[in-house]
Amino acid sequence: MSLINESHDSLPYLDAAPSASARQQAQQLINSELAPEHATTLHPSIPAAPEAQFSPLIQQELSRKEAGVPLTGGIDLTRYEAPEPPTRANDNEAPNLDEWRQALQKAYVSSSHLTKRHENLSLLEEGGRNAWLIGNSQLEDILRGIEKELADTKEASEEVNKQRKIAQEASHGEMVSLEETWKRGVGAVLDVELASEGLRQQILDHRRQAAQQPR
Repeated sequence: MSLINESHDSLPYLDAAPSASARQQAQQLINSELAPEHATTLHPSIPAAPEAQFSPLIQQELSRKEAGVPLTGGIDLTRYEAPEPPTRANDNEAPNLDEWRQALQKAYVSSSHLTKRHENLSLLEEGGRNAWLIGNSQLEDILRGIEKELADTKEASEEVNKQRKIAQEASHGEMVSLEETWKRGVGAVLDVELASEGLRQQILDHRRQAAQQPR
């Protein structure tokens, strides 16, 4: 819903374009009613913008960007690399089972990652091209629909303007006649007011003269 209801009463196909001096005078009238801080202060009808609320992680990232600190950390890719087997000082030393267990877990994680990556690459090679083409086709259908809607809206707007022009031009003679009648009516009212004012002055003069005559 609009914050300010406006109504523009104009006949663009009948009214003459305002002159440069008329535009300047109108702009001066507008500027005289504007507050000095109108360019920097929101209109009272416009609510204040809500304060942004971010999660701690987003706020931390925004602070980092504001400070210009380079990005560090992120996803640790070393977990997907093949781990090195635990080493022993000599062949007679007993193996450390905890180290071997951790190495085995890392190897399992790396193997699972590489297996899933291989599957995804295989699926991408098999159906990626078709999926990309289908996606492009769907986007083209959406674009054609939007373009058709835009063309229909433009056509409807042009039809409205065309009908408005026809209606205004058809009533041009009547509007001119009504305007002339209005001007004559206003002129007649002014003539009556002038005559009334002249008559009032005559009555006042007559009363002054009567008051000045000796009895």
